[in-house]
Amino acid sequence: MGLDFTAIDFETANSSNASACAVGLARVRDGRVVASEGWLIRPPAGHDRFFEINVGIHGIRESDVASAATWVEQLPRLLDFVGDDILVAHNAGFDMRVLRSACEVTGHVAPPARYLCSLHVARKTYDLPSYRLPFVAAAAGHLDFAHHDATADALACAQIVIDAGARAGAGDLVELAMLLGVRIPQIPQPVPASAS
Repeated sequence: MGLDFTAIDFETANSSNASACAVGLARVRDGRVVASEGWLIRPPAGHDRFFEINVGIHGIRESDVASAATWVEQLPRLLDFVGDDILVAHNAGFDMRVLRSACEVTGHVAPPARYLCSLHVARKTYDLPSYRLPFVAAAAGHLDFAHHDATADALACAQIVIDAGARAGAGDLVELAMLLGVRIPQIPQPVPASAS
């Protein structure tokens, strides 16, 4: 088994974790990016208002997603791309909350995926004044990407973990986490109501 995973990045329409308006994905096999995809998402009803602060960050407006697939419509495509991979994201807690929250508000159960945070990996790998994605990506040799474009961010995240894996001499993601002393948790699943 090599360094295999899928990097993921979400952009949101507003302060709601359920307001996913774009996703970017990058599949890594044996330490190389072999596929990447990204698309716009129409956020779930009730979580679909676009705040100017968010638009100012990623440039996506309500009119841009008017004809995009809804969260429910695009979920199978997302899950198909990810498969059984461990997910990797920069500040992964945010992206996993988006995935879980958007599923919850639409009546779906988020996949029980395991995930690794590239921010935690970066802090154990590089000595930097800032661990924001552009600074860490530059340290990994990945320069000049369109920050806050979901696909570009996923690709940058993938390159960070690939570089960290090479520096640590890790054969796979689990070994990398072990060598660096970081966790690979699992997206929490809802607790079924007990039968009375």
